[in-house]
Amino acid sequence: MEKIKDENSKNKILKSATKLFARKGFDGVSIREICKDADVNICMISYYFGGKQELYRGIIEDLLERQTEYAKTFLDLDKSPYDLTADEQREQLMLILDKFIDFFYSKNISRDLITLLLKEQQKNDFFVKSPAIDYFRKLVAAIFRKHENDRDIIFKTLFIISQMNSPRILHGFSLKLLGQDDFLPEDIKIIKDNLKFYVKAVLKEAKVD
Repeated sequence: MEKIKDENSKNKILKSATKLFARKGFDGVSIREICKDADVNICMISYYFGGKQELYRGIIEDLLERQTEYAKTFLDLDKSPYDLTADEQREQLMLILDKFIDFFYSKNISRDLITLLLKEQQKNDFFVKSPAIDYFRKLVAAIFRKHENDRDIIFKTLFIISQMNSPRILHGFSLKLLGQDDFLPEDIKIIKDNLKFYVKAVLKEAKVD
């Protein structure tokens, strides 16, 4: 029971910190303000994270950890996509598109977290290593019979991920036009269908479909 209570406190801190950092920036938020918003004792920050800077990094690390654990439920991240047959590669590609959208559009990825990630992407020193995205890039490379660090593969991976994420990132455009506060199951299906249509068109153009 105590472990559950501790995890709840940690999650409350991460949620409040994400919200406040996204809205006010790193320098505009104090540890005391985060603790007050999370309704936890200030010593809990030190216990879980050490300090404000470590807490800020902890938000990204928590996301990567959740993403990696989720990916492991349907992927063997230790197995090379190059070892799969061509049919298996394409089948896995479509599965990943489905699953990545389910993850990114879930309730666990808040609008505040997306805002924070977008701000971080603008920093010159921002770089995170995601096992799930690394695997995806290797799979794209294997399908196109190129090296994962090939310039064309890097951009192809980027464009696919951008197509996947854009409705959520541009929520002020998509949700405003839809006249709703969040994406419905039918919206998710449309996003998946359009993403797969785009990817299949890319594969067909490259004669690897």
